[in-house]
Amino acid sequence: QVQLVESGGGLVQAGGSLRLSCAASGRTFSGAAMGWFRQAPGKEREFVAAINWSGGSTYYVDSVKGRFTISRDIAKNTVYLQMNSLRPEDTAVYYCTALKGSISIPVPFGSWGQGTQVTVSS
Repeated sequence: QVQLVESGGGLVQAGGSLRLSCAASGRTFSGAAMGWFRQAPGKEREFVAAINWSGGSTYYVDSVKGRFTISRDIAKNTVYLQMNSLRPEDTAVYYCTALKGSISIPVPFGSWGQGTQVTVSS
């Protein structure tokens, strides 16, 4: 069983930056991966970024490449999402989750966190 707690969201003006954190508790298995998803009003939840826990390889949706960076701190059991050059269309609730399969085909596995709201003003 894994529990996830997202934090770091808030209100920022267009072009600004935020760093989201996802603290995980429970057992971590070798080869496991974590990812970030987001959901905006009236839209389906979409994949944003993924990272392999042990190897650190990453994968991003095209719309955030060059702007967002996913990373992890193994000792702290925490995954981060650094978001730069934020745009109003990035406004959404951001969730982290465990993943199964390859990071290029990210499939949520287990529980979601509670989410953290990111609002980007124009």
